[in-house]
Amino acid sequence: MKGKVLIVDDDQDQRTVLTALLEEDYQISTADSGAALQRAFAQEQPDLILLDVKLPDADGLDLLPQLKKRWPDTQVIVLTGAPSDHEAVSWAVEAIKRGAFNFLRKNVQFDGEKLLADVQNAIESKRQNEEASTLRRALETMSGTPSPIFQSAAMREVVRKIDRIAPSDVTVLITGESGTGKEVIADLLHALSSRSKGQIIKVNCAALPRELIESELFGSVRGAFTGAHADREGLFRQSEGGTLLLDEISEMPVDTQSKLLRVLQDQEVRPVGGKTSYKTNCRIIAATNRNPQDAIQAGKLREDLFYRISAISLHLPPLRERREDIVPLANSFLKRFAAQANRTLTGFRPSAVERLTAFDWPGNVRQLQNEVQRAVLLCEGNEIDASDLSISETRAAAEESADTNFTLLEGVERNAIIQMLKETGGNKLETAKRLGIGRQTLYNKIKAYGIEV
Repeated sequence: MKGKVLIVDDDQDQRTVLTALLEEDYQISTADSGAALQRAFAQEQPDLILLDVKLPDADGLDLLPQLKKRWPDTQVIVLTGAPSDHEAVSWAVEAIKRGAFNFLRKNVQFDGEKLLADVQNAIESKRQNEEASTLRRALETMSGTPSPIFQSAAMREVVRKIDRIAPSDVTVLITGESGTGKEVIADLLHALSSRSKGQIIKVNCAALPRELIESELFGSVRGAFTGAHADREGLFRQSEGGTLLLDEISEMPVDTQSKLLRVLQDQEVRPVGGKTSYKTNCRIIAATNRNPQDAIQAGKLREDLFYRISAISLHLPPLRERREDIVPLANSFLKRFAAQANRTLTGFRPSAVERLTAFDWPGNVRQLQNEVQRAVLLCEGNEIDASDLSISETRAAAEESADTNFTLLEGVERNAIIQMLKETGGNKLETAKRLGIGRQTLYNKIKAYGIEV
């Protein structure tokens, strides 16, 4: 769709020249006075206004604040026939202060190519601003807070990538340790895509029994196997027009991965036991908490499937590597859980903030969420204090009393790692393979749990 440009200039010849320059690429409308501009407010918002400074009934610079208030997303390029360089500079500075995108002189070296470039840049800037606003609204909706959750440089870069790739149908692979928020990122990709009106269906490949996973994904026909008493549609067809998240894809049986690769290549799915294939129209997002290369080497992930699903890869760093996100995330969880519990809590005391930011969070964002929920339910004051938190004061303190400062689930995981390290004689690579996790994940957990090897 062509961008919309409104030319506001009392000079008929100037309007004709500008229209001739732009009409091939843009939809052009014109106004010859301030009054005509006021009437244009009732029309559809333009992407760009070319605004003359000197109008017969108004000063263009005086109109700028009103324009930006009425159409805040519309860019404005101010045009002037200033007689002197000094006056031109003065007007240019004032125009920029009042919200103009750029300033051009009409009577000195008026360059049509430069004007076209400026118009294109202005409209592109408007588009980027709109996308950023959409992204902020989506983040606010998902977090329940108007302040951005992701403040670290690493996560801001992830969000910038999401902003660029979400509108497309490209397959995305999300990697990161358990609890880093891979499912949240998948939700965000779906919310910002053209498929957002459809549904996002999520399947944990590690949770499906081996004998049922193909039927769950691709569907099945009645009688295809024992217990198949009716036709089953399958998740690919259920997510038609929407998004399908394949979580923990490296836990999918390798033979099923081969069939999945064929579906992705042909964009067709055949139900188990069926003779007819059906076209698929869903976006695929895959996720794994393993290092993909480690999973490939361990025979857990087909290399050809990896290349097919990783057209774009997004890696979510662990929370301990982006501590700037801890407090904003904690505040977001606090607001949500306080509302659910019908409690009035104003925030965290400095001692609690210090403890939250000092902790290494081996369970990442999921562990932080659970910790805040617990504190909301158990704290007695209107602020959460350090004493309301179950986490250790520092990582050093956690190492000194590792057996008592972990949750039950963390304690089980820690003991399993210790036992496997004993069985392998301290061989970390073999331990990671036997536990079914990536080598780097094992290293991180050994450090987080204070395990001596």
